[in-house]
Amino acid sequence: MVAVGIDEVGRGCWAGPLVAGAVILGQPIAGLKDSKKLTKKRRKMLAVEIQLQAIAVGLGWVQPREIDELGLTKAVSLAMRRALDQIAVSYDEIIIDGNLNFLPDELKARAVIKADDTVPAVSAASIVAKVARDNFMAQISSKYPGYGFDKHVGYGTALHLEQLKVHGVCDLHRCSFKPVAALLQ
Repeated sequence: MVAVGIDEVGRGCWAGPLVAGAVILGQPIAGLKDSKKLTKKRRKMLAVEIQLQAIAVGLGWVQPREIDELGLTKAVSLAMRRALDQIAVSYDEIIIDGNLNFLPDELKARAVIKADDTVPAVSAASIVAKVARDNFMAQISSKYPGYGFDKHVGYGTALHLEQLKVHGVCDLHRCSFKPVAALLQ
């Protein structure tokens, strides 16, 4: 049974893209688990191994303006659709982390709670998406000095809120999110 594992990262961020990963694993890769339970260094090492060994890897990106326009649920669905569309090999099922099937039009798709920690392909998807998004936020931080995107990667931290108050909202911010919207008023 060939399974595509799908997970997203950056759902709760105030800034930056939402990224979904889709992975089909061939052989087992040691050490896979929820990306949040791994060190940054270990995630990066595993992401390289996954890219080299997986049968297929897809990444779906949804930008802040799209998130503001669509709303979060539709944005997650779009990110997952974009990631899945990059999988060019056949598969038997799609396993999505969580309790909501964000791809209800896919008959092969089902949601599994805590799949990012229990289903290796979903763990792999979680890892490649997290590493890709974190790398993007670190690189883009030079374009937006003073925001600390390389540190908080867009999540709602005290540092991020402080920098938002000092520098204002930039085009990486999700204006529909309450903490950002509050500063626009």
